[in-house]
Amino acid sequence: MDSNKKIVLAYSGGLDTTYCALHLSKDLGYEVHAVLVNTGGFSDDELKETEERAKSLGIASFTILDVVDNYYNQVIKYLIFGNVLKNQTYPLSVSAERILQAKTLAEHAKSIGAKSIAHGSTGAGNDQVRFDMIFQTLIPDIEIITPIRDNQLSRQQEIEYLKTHGVSMNFEKAAYSVNQGIWGTSVGGKETLNSWDHLPEEAWPIQKTKKQPEELILGFAQGEIKSVNGKVFESSVDAILDIQKLAAPFGIGRDIHVGDTIIGIKGRVGFEAAAPLILIKSHQLLEKHTLTKWQAFWKNQLSEFYGNHLHEGHYLDPSMRDLEAFMESTQKTVTGKVRVLLQPNQFTLLGIDSELDLMSTKFGSYGEMNKGYTADDVKGFTKILGNQTAIYHQVNGSHEQD
Repeated sequence: MDSNKKIVLAYSGGLDTTYCALHLSKDLGYEVHAVLVNTGGFSDDELKETEERAKSLGIASFTILDVVDNYYNQVIKYLIFGNVLKNQTYPLSVSAERILQAKTLAEHAKSIGAKSIAHGSTGAGNDQVRFDMIFQTLIPDIEIITPIRDNQLSRQQEIEYLKTHGVSMNFEKAAYSVNQGIWGTSVGGKETLNSWDHLPEEAWPIQKTKKQPEELILGFAQGEIKSVNGKVFESSVDAILDIQKLAAPFGIGRDIHVGDTIIGIKGRVGFEAAAPLILIKSHQLLEKHTLTKWQAFWKNQLSEFYGNHLHEGHYLDPSMRDLEAFMESTQKTVTGKVRVLLQPNQFTLLGIDSELDLMSTKFGSYGEMNKGYTADDVKGFTKILGNQTAIYHQVNGSHEQD
């Protein structure tokens, strides 16, 4: 085999990457090394099934790279610290993991001496930009090949191609593009291609099975999730998986995100992310009690930029490391417990308990009694606080009436 034909393929086992594996090996003659970068969301059976399908396509090798812990430490942790929700809705379930997948694939391609790298992105989404930007930065001399984008294929055309070549898979399920990971699952289909329709119940990977309310007690230490209902986890990853297992069967975390894509068009995608949404909102509530006003203010500004920059593929920009350092510094006092009520289709934050709670009765009770100042103190403070506005109206009041 010509060494120049060695190619690494980002492989998930879905419709797009199955097409790519077959097309690259059978039609274009590449020595295909398929790599599944596991960022969570796959069961052992699913990984085994994916491996068997990949090997049936005539590829040179199939490799699974488990990066779940790296994904948490390098990306997810900061999304929690920043309470990052794109358009106040979407926890960046796919965009976050694509960053680490691309980074891992680039490193793997270098390690095996591949001359080319491929991914199954279409020409109408964000993933093509995320993958390409990181590949161009980390492996600038390696050719990037994108069969779906280059050939402008529809999902139906891919299905027909695979059927023609005798590939067996659940094509009815393949009508929906599903991406599963520890930080949420995205679901795209014909309903998300327009602005009116909603995904049917059967399109959601996790079905509703719970109806009776349950309460969660989440324990945070310096901003990181460490315990669930009193059970302490050595790894925050395991805590996230436990929350997902408890909450997802309620149908919590389902929504459709509508936003501006990197390439300038509006995009719509369904997602279910019970654990991410519960964690972000619980963490945010704990911060409201443990951060000062200006800590919270500046972190909110910088976190929104961080989320947008990551979403658009700029993870390797050095400013991202600066922002992560800032966010990490703000978490020194974000320690305590959060009570959460789980119910069908929703969750409610009930309260927090923390030794570092700034809402301490030692200094007063809002709306009832103050203990740190006198009535005269407030009168003087208020006069000075409003002095600039009062002067403006005294000088300009007559002119404004004209």
